[in-house]
Amino acid sequence: MADENKSIKLAVVGGGPGGYAAAFMAAELGMKVTLIDPEENPGGVCLYRGCIPSKALLHVAKVVHEAEEAKEWGVTFSKPRFNAKKIRGWKDDIVQKLTGGLGELSKLRKVEHVRGTAKFKNGTTLIITKNDGSSDSMSYDKIIVATGSKPAMIPGLEIDSPNLLDSTTALDLENIPKSMLVIGGGYIGLELGTVYAALGTKVSVVEMTPGLLPGVDKDMVSVLSKRIKSRFEAVMLKTTVSQMKKQKNGIKVSFEGEGADKKAGIYEKVLMSVGRKPRSKDLGLENTQVDVDDKGFIKVDNTRRTKDPNIYAIGDVAREPMLAHKATHEGRIAAMAIAGQSVIYEPRAIPAVVFTDPEIAWCGLTQTEAKARKMEVQIVKFPWAASGRALTLGRNDGLTKLVVDPETERILGVGIAGSGAGELIAEGVLAVEMAATVTDVGMSIHPHPTLSETVMEAADIFHGHSTHYWRPKRKR
Repeated sequence: MADENKSIKLAVVGGGPGGYAAAFMAAELGMKVTLIDPEENPGGVCLYRGCIPSKALLHVAKVVHEAEEAKEWGVTFSKPRFNAKKIRGWKDDIVQKLTGGLGELSKLRKVEHVRGTAKFKNGTTLIITKNDGSSDSMSYDKIIVATGSKPAMIPGLEIDSPNLLDSTTALDLENIPKSMLVIGGGYIGLELGTVYAALGTKVSVVEMTPGLLPGVDKDMVSVLSKRIKSRFEAVMLKTTVSQMKKQKNGIKVSFEGEGADKKAGIYEKVLMSVGRKPRSKDLGLENTQVDVDDKGFIKVDNTRRTKDPNIYAIGDVAREPMLAHKATHEGRIAAMAIAGQSVIYEPRAIPAVVFTDPEIAWCGLTQTEAKARKMEVQIVKFPWAASGRALTLGRNDGLTKLVVDPETERILGVGIAGSGAGELIAEGVLAVEMAATVTDVGMSIHPHPTLSETVMEAADIFHGHSTHYWRPKRKR
């Protein structure tokens, strides 16, 4: 197969988790690959300014929280002191190691890495502007667009102030502010708010909808909300920001809505975290047959090919959910499709994780989606208050939830809220993808004592015989 693909010249525009995964797979399949990205090494937003640096900082927050909670167990630590420069350096070192490793892997796979940006001249030709200012016109047999996304801003609230942060600049951790307002109660805002709150910042969050994490299962969110409210200075729901003004000591913010606890407040920093939007503008797509929807997403089929037969699109720029692992999977599918393999993108379960404390993770069908589709499902929940391992960790606030087809007993979705939920959800993904039943999961021996047992016991609850939790058997 590799020999058959040697004649294919492929360009991948964008070096994030989707782009470099596509480039690496294409190279392994024998194609001549050029990866176009302005950074020194592949990695994209995820490694340089997103997933990886944020999780490094969230680990710092976790250590701080665990030290605080240890007082309840009879272990007392002195009050932590924070060195923002050293924390930032540790985070940056992780980024450098990972991106540097990807650079080496690119060389080993003989992927040509061109530092610059690209714009379409037509369906097979790119105008590549390199970082040094020079430009070239290059033609390729196939092109994969993997340009990702960027932080969205609220029109009318944009002000020219270094104290107004987005999800990128907030990760720079230039200093530890005394106060911060997070605009938007989505996962990015809550994750970064968790970091700054652990470092001593008085964090407030404002969200226009009735609850945090709009669209996420309410049972999962309720577990997080209790902890967030105890750690954040204020949580203002059904509230919007009406105005922001620069001040010498920060930004003056005015609010409107039911949850506004004051008419205006001054915050040292304001983090605007209201989502992300695809990077599809200024790519010259108008010079191709590619279709773009009204939100800026490139339309693709189940092989990730666009309306232009020579152009594919993957990752954040090609539909939601905007998740790195979804982009990676799409990138590999696109590369294999270009190589002529019979593949399609058709996942049953794309896991989503909110890396707050506690974490929230889910995959497959949610109870909310089932209700919207008027689907008959059986919901089973195992509270972590009945988990021995959760109690030994001092984290019995969690919940494991299964969405089950009542007739076939097949697991359609899994939701987990609690410490380490992001690691546990992989079992749920496998169960949904492999069409496992509650009996399959319940009869699979799980190690004791572990949090993974909560998945097994949730499955057992369906038949009314969970060892550590009782509820009446369901009626058929």
